[in-house]
Amino acid sequence: MAQTKRKTKHRGNAAGMVESRGRTGRKPTAAEKSGAARGSTSAKAVKPNRLDQPPTWKSAFLRSMAAAVIMLLIAILMIKKPQEAIAIFPIVLVLYVPISYYTDLWLYRRRQRQKAAKAAARNAARAAERTPAE
Repeated sequence: MAQTKRKTKHRGNAAGMVESRGRTGRKPTAAEKSGAARGSTSAKAVKPNRLDQPPTWKSAFLRSMAAAVIMLLIAILMIKKPQEAIAIFPIVLVLYVPISYYTDLWLYRRRQRQKAAKAAARNAARAAERTPAE
């Protein structure tokens, strides 16, 4: 006789919630229970914060290109003459690239100053905790 396909049990309750069965495999080790094993693997794969990277001309150009294309579409709709709108496109792009780069550079330097001030305050607080109060 041919074996029939096994059906899985429906584990939903009357409210429609499906409750998980829990762990069915081997018992977790002490390190896995405490979460130490998870922490070591995630520490290796930590991505650097995008805001901590200095700006590049390439990123400024790509952002400016997107803004210039949006400006081109708006200009085509408003001016009604595609030739004039297309003539504005390179001018807008040339203006947007340095504005975008120097704005990013200003924000990057401002963030670095804030991080340095916060680290200095944290170090000063630690130094104050270490010195015995008389």
